[in-house]
Amino acid sequence: MSDQLTGADAVETEPADTESTDTEGTDSDAGEPTEGASARPSKVERLEHEGDIAADYLEELLDIADLDGDLDMDVEGDRASVQIDGADLSQLVGRNGEVLEALQELTRLAVYRETGERSRLMLDVGGHRAEQRKRLVALAETSIAEVKESGESLSLEPMSAFERKVVHDAVAAAGLTSESEGAEPKRHVVILPA
Repeated sequence: MSDQLTGADAVETEPADTESTDTEGTDSDAGEPTEGASARPSKVERLEHEGDIAADYLEELLDIADLDGDLDMDVEGDRASVQIDGADLSQLVGRNGEVLEALQELTRLAVYRETGERSRLMLDVGGHRAEQRKRLVALAETSIAEVKESGESLSLEPMSAFERKVVHDAVAAAGLTSESEGAEPKRHVVILPA
């Protein structure tokens, strides 16, 4: 079974957040909370709160592991982002990023434990994901050119969900479509001709 992905639909990991259009408890003219109603934090405030929870969790983990690292939190698009930088944090990345993936999932669980809501938080250690993203975009561009020239679909090597998302986004930006096929750990991207 394959799921065809284009543009914004290329997100594989989590469903998009849906904002409630319920106006109960607000003044319909001003959009302000009425007396006695508690105001729900904005999406950016909720994502910043996720980043704070994640940073606290990761700071404790770094202390336990006796590792030095600087944490930087941000909101990128529709997700919180935490970057850990330091001298030698390669053990937090692991071979092919496996430790980083696991650490990201543990951090998302810590956020879920505090908020009761699933998190799409993105974690990067030592710029690993940023470098990986550049490499994947270059691979996608080469593969897109090959598909355009040959007119035939092209299957790429198995990738993690993060890697597939980067490739799907690059393919959609180039005006082509792509699908993810197979089951983990052999799930891979197939780029389709126009």
